[in-house]
Formats: sequence, structure tokens, C-alpha cells
Amino acid sequence: MSTDHNSTVPLSAARRRLLSASAGVAGAMAAMASLPGSADAKSAPPAHGGHHPQGGGFAKAKDGTQIYFKDWGTGTPVVFSHGWPLSADAWDPQMLFLVNQGYRVIAHDRRGHGRSGQPSQGNDMDTYADDLAAVLDTLDVKGAMLVGHSTGGGEVAHYIGRHGEARVAKAVLIGAVPPQMVKSANNPNGLDMSVFDGIRAGVAANRSQFYLDLTTPFYGFNRPNAKVSQGLVQDFWRQGMAGSIKGQYECIKQFSEVDYTDDLKKISVPTLILHGDDDQIVPIDDSAKLSAKIVKNATLKVYAGAPHGMCSTHVDQVNADLLAFLKG
Repeated sequence: MSTDHNSTVPLSAARRRLLSASAGVAGAMAAMASLPGSADAKSAPPAHGGHHPQGGGFAKAKDGTQIYFKDWGTGTPVVFSHGWPLSADAWDPQMLFLVNQGYRVIAHDRRGHGRSGQPSQGNDMDTYADDLAAVLDTLDVKGAMLVGHSTGGGEVAHYIGRHGEARVAKAVLIGAVPPQMVKSANNPNGLDMSVFDGIRAGVAANRSQFYLDLTTPFYGFNRPNAKVSQGLVQDFWRQGMAGSIKGQYECIKQFSEVDYTDDLKKISVPTLILHGDDDQIVPIDDSAKLSAKIVKNATLKVYAGAPHGMCSTHVDQVNADLLAFLKG
């Protein structure tokens, strides 16, 4: 009997302590919720001229799709648009460098990619540009330098063509797809449609293996004396597989068939065009060299021997050029 009695008393006391602690936690949570700015902190936009209080979050697109973004630092904003089939993480080397230089850096995951929503609809460049506008509007970004790589370069151009330059001070196109990749009446030297049909077939049949294989020409790992980075290979695969196969499949048409010529003609802000002359994904002769002639205030800088993934293989050079253009 004494054993039963002794075991019952502590148990009751434990229950009382648990109830008391729970009440305290509930009270503390209620008190925190009543503090200014505590409620819905993740979705609340930053104060004018500031940054997002959580370092990132989600912006709601016109159709309700949640668009994930990172937002670090303060100062002049630099907004990044990533290539296919990646995510905002592709910009990590540039974002870390520039935020440490005193700039505000923002990057989003395109719908159907990364951590953004994966809707069945809206996987087209008009909607991508509108989604970028939703991010800039949510954060009330002004005087930004927009930076786009590959498909992201098309997104930057189409954003300006569709939404204007009210929030834009400068633009940078890196290994970008404009004016148009596929061969057409307006682009007789473009790539044959069979190239992009092959990409579609690879994504549909075995997306995982296709992305692993794509890293070889993407980073120029098939060139003599190339130093293959398994870290880059695995990170490319990780980012690609995080997205939606439907969104990524439909995006192929957007980076290959869309003609961005009219968008490029509408760009009037200072524009820096960076491209590698050994880009095996977006050949320089039919992209950067043509865009530099169309954009009114463009400067073309060619990276000798650089591949398509130059933001990862030529980090120091790209970062230095971005910084110099920001300060110029």
C-alpha cells in the first residue's frame, strides 16, 4: 500500500505542474500575438524601404499561387531571376557576396520550381512576369537592378516589356535566352525544334537522369581539363527535382519559342549582358550578341571559355562585374 500511495502523490503533482506550465505557455503566446507586428509576420510586407522581417516568405500571385522569395539585407535592391529548371538557390554565391557588400538581395522561385506553388495552369512567360511583379509589389521594391540568368533573362526582359521600368534602375542578362532560341522566320540561325523536343522527351521519360546528364554541358564538364564538381552536379539535381515536372515541362516552350525582341526594344535602363563564348546551352551568337544590338543602352561582356552555368563556375568574375555595374 505504501508503494501505491507514494507513486500516486508525485503523479498528481506532475499533472498540476503540467497544467500550470501549459497555462503559462498559452498566456505567453497570447501576449506575443498582441504585440505590434506579431500576427501574420510571415505574410506581412516590410515597411517602405526596409526588408522582409523573416528574410523571406511568399507573395500571392494574381491567381492565388504562392511565390516563394528570399529577401536579405538593406540598401539598393538587386532582384534575381533563375534559370531552368533551378530555383533561387542557384543565386546563392551572388546573393551572399552582394548582401555582404551592403546591398539588399531578393530572389524568388518561379512557379512550378523550387518552393513556390506547383499549379497546373499559368506556366507561361506572361504569368512568370506577372509573378515577378507580384513579388516586387509585395515588397514595394524601387530602384532595383534586375538580374536574370538563362530563362530568367527572358523573364527580366518580359517583365520590363509587360510592366515597365517604374521599379527598375538597371538590368543584367547572363547567359540569357533572348531574343529567341528556336529557329523561326524571324530567327533563321536559331536551334532546330528537335533540340527542344529532345529536352521534353528527356524530362518526360526520366527527369532525374536527364538533369544529372544536363549538368555536363551546362557547366562545361565535357571540356578538356575541366574540373568536375560533384557538389554542383548534386545541387543542380536537387534544385531541379524540387520542382514540378508539369511546370518544368511547360517552361521548355517559354525559354525556347517565345520571341523577346519587342521586350528588348522596350528596355531603356542601363543593361549589362554577360555571356560565355563556350555556352553549349544558349549559343552566344544567337543570343547575347543579338540582344546587345537591340537593347538601347547595353554593354556586352564576353567571358572567354565560360559555360552556360558561369554564375557557378566563374563566381568571382561574375560577382565583381555585378558589383562594378551596381556602383557605376
